[in-house]
Amino acid sequence: MDDMNDIYRRHAQTVYKFLLAQCHDADLAEELTQETFYQAIRSIGRFDGSCKVSVWLCQIAKHLWYQHLRKRRREAPMPEEGIDTPLPSAEDDALDRAGHLDLLRRVHALPEPGREVVYLRVFGGLSFREIGDVLGKTETWARVTFYRGKEKLRDGGACDEK
Repeated sequence: MDDMNDIYRRHAQTVYKFLLAQCHDADLAEELTQETFYQAIRSIGRFDGSCKVSVWLCQIAKHLWYQHLRKRRREAPMPEEGIDTPLPSAEDDALDRAGHLDLLRRVHALPEPGREVVYLRVFGGLSFREIGDVLGKTETWARVTFYRGKEKLRDGGACDEK
């Protein structure tokens, strides 16, 4: 149990920041962080050490976040009649979605380790120090790798390098 306390002290902030970047709700991020460590305790016997503990914990957190989204979607109330809230046009929504999907495709086409650094920084909300820690590198390495990945995305050259 002392080992789990140590793991919690070292990784709780990383898991919390990861979840906060996903949900943008501090209370929900805290709740999901606690659930992440509860699930980690329950499944510690299945942790095989093939990845870092922080990566394993963020994977658990990601699955809990997706589970929360599925549950929330099922429980979403039907809109009430007569509410006049302007909705984006289907054309605007399609353009936004296409731009977002294009960016995700370009990020996915980045060579490693740039792709992973961009994912952790942009979608995981991790600091460069945390990225360096997760990947076993320095903070400076994480900064330089992120910058290079960002430049490739800006230049549009990421799709050419697969």
